[in-house]
Amino acid sequence: MAIRYRQANQGEDALIAEINTTPLVDVMLVLLIIFLITIPVVNSAIAVNLPREPNLAKDAQRENVIITVDAQGAIYWFNTRLPDHSGLPELLGQVAAMQPQPEVHIRADARADYLPVGQVVTAAQQAGIARIGFLTEQPGR
Repeated sequence: MAIRYRQANQGEDALIAEINTTPLVDVMLVLLIIFLITIPVVNSAIAVNLPREPNLAKDAQRENVIITVDAQGAIYWFNTRLPDHSGLPELLGQVAAMQPQPEVHIRADARADYLPVGQVVTAAQQAGIARIGFLTEQPGR
């Protein structure tokens, strides 16, 4: 008994050189159904009139502390120039003891050296100031 082989161009199982897009279409339809189901959940269709109340401060906020460093490296507590940076830790210690603790905002000139700005940041950290911020201007001014 011998085995017979079919010729390449004979029979039903000829090779198809096309991409089968049926699985791709099935996946896209499933994704479409999922999106159609989840979109109404995200958007609230219930119209309500929300109450209008003026914003009132619940807790009295302390005034933020502003420390300025000018181009020559001089340090200012609000508008008062400090003779040197040695008095700064004492002032920041008093601020750190306040409840609620105010923020410390540092206004440093763009031409100021890093050393005096670093001294202010270090003194604030050692005093236990929780929030330190740098004041800047918007570009184009």
